[in-house]
Amino acid sequence: MLDATDNGGLTVGQVSTRLGVTVRALHHWDDIGLVRPSSRTAAGYRLYTTGDLERLHRVVAYRETGLGLDRIRAVLDDSATDVPGALRAQRAQVTERIERLQQLAAGLDRMAEAHERGLLLTVEQQTEVFGPGWDPDSPARARSRYGDTTQWRQYAELSATRGPDEWAAVADAVAGIDRALADAMDAGVEPGGREANQLVERHRDVFSSYFPLTRQMQVCLGRMYEADAGFAAHYNGIRAGLASWFRRIVDASARAHGIDPDTATWQ
Repeated sequence: MLDATDNGGLTVGQVSTRLGVTVRALHHWDDIGLVRPSSRTAAGYRLYTTGDLERLHRVVAYRETGLGLDRIRAVLDDSATDVPGALRAQRAQVTERIERLQQLAAGLDRMAEAHERGLLLTVEQQTEVFGPGWDPDSPARARSRYGDTTQWRQYAELSATRGPDEWAAVADAVAGIDRALADAMDAGVEPGGREANQLVERHRDVFSSYFPLTRQMQVCLGRMYEADAGFAAHYNGIRAGLASWFRRIVDASARAHGIDPDTATWQ
């Protein structure tokens, strides 16, 4: 218990220590007339009496509920104030804030998990979205290979916002551009032409569903699609020679935008 009977009261420093309130806050409450010390030392220093301390206890208690200082003043000084109503209204605000914080916490958990796993889908959901040929271990391999890159972080941030329906839309878009590329190659579309360049832009737009893809990065992807056995098998499985044809149309589009495909880097 605070004892303000000795020596005419307690100093600001003593009250600050015992109540866990900063000296600055006590001075502010004095300045605005919320809690003014009733006494002074001979040297003019503030001294808090027992009555002052009782009011301070109430201020601290109400502040802990989240009430603002103006509302606290009304609760303490205005006899017409509906104290239970004010407290219930504050409780409603606290409940709403808790719900928002819970949503934020869930979002942070999901973001962290996305950085660790990539896809936040169960194996069953992945198979349903990406088809029976999908390898559910591929996200873990991608994390192992690319986890320290900016693109993985960008991918994770996008992944954290997506559920099965959003990923299904991405998968449909990818399948659509793959079919369009195969059809264009079958139709004899030449690299550098208007239709080929439109397909390159469409591919870049679709691939940006994973992370922002620059033209130079797209050139690097074209090389990888042709040289990497796994990617080459995928594209050539859609249509024989598609991996090399795709690289040619990407390189031609890059040249049209002033990029030398032979020196393009991942940037």
